Amino acid sequence: MSYDYTAAIPATFKKDLDSYLASRTPVTFLVELRKHLKAPHEDLSRVVGQGEPMTKLETGSKYNIPLMNSLVLYVGVKAINLMHSNRHTPTQTTIAQGAHMDIFQNLAVDLDNEGRYLFLNAICNQLRYPNTHTHYFSCTLLYLFAEGNSEKLREQITRILLERLCANRPHPWGLLITFIELIKNHDYHFWDHDFVTCAPEIENLFKSVFSNLASKTNPSLNSREEENR
Repeated sequence: MSYDYTAAIPATFKKDLDSYLASRTPVTFLVELRKHLKAPHEDLSRVVGQGEPMTKLETGSKYNIPLMNSLVLYVGVKAINLMHSNRHTPTQTTIAQGAHMDIFQNLAVDLDNEGRYLFLNAICNQLRYPNTHTHYFSCTLLYLFAEGNSEKLREQITRILLERLCANRPHPWGLLITFIELIKNHDYHFWDHDFVTCAPEIENLFKSVFSNLASKTNPSLNSREEENR
C-alpha cells in the first residue's frame, strides 16, 4: 500500500480489534463495533494522508467513512496474511473460518442501510487487478451474498456492483469477475431473487448488462487461484 491505511484507526480501537482477531476477545467487541464506526458529533478522525479533520456535516454521513474503509482493508489484510501463513488460498470455505468473517458478517447484519452501503462499498473498493487481495475480497462479497439472512443485504450488494459497472470504463478486473460469477453461478440463485424479477424492466437491465460484459470478457473464477499466485 502507498499510504498508511491504519492511520484512521484509533489506537485503543485497534488494540481491541487485534485482540478480537487473535482470540475473539473482548466478547463485547462485536456488540460495540457499530458505535465505534459512528462519526462524532463535531469532528471525524483525520482523513488518511493529509488535510483538516472533517465534520459530520462535511461528509454528509453519520459514519466515520475513513475508519470504515480502513477497518475493512485492515481486517482483510490480516485474514490474507493468516491464510498465507497456513498455506491456504481464499475460498468460500477458508474465508468463513475465524474472527475476520465474524466482523464482516456482524457489519452486514448490524449496520443500518447507510452503514451497510458504506461497508459494502469499502469491500468493492478492493476489487482490483488479479491477485490474492482481490480474490479474497471477491470471495468475501460473494460469501455475504450467499450466507446473508436478508434480501435487503443481497439487493444492496447487487446495487453497488451495478452502480460501478454502469460507470465509464475501464472497469476493474475484480469488479467484473465478481459480478459475472454472481450471475452465472447457480449456487447464488441470482435470478430467483425478488429484487431481480420484480419488474420486467429491471430483469432486462440485468440481462443486458450481463450480456454486454460476457461478450467482452472471458474471466473464469475457476482459474483465479492460479492467477493469484
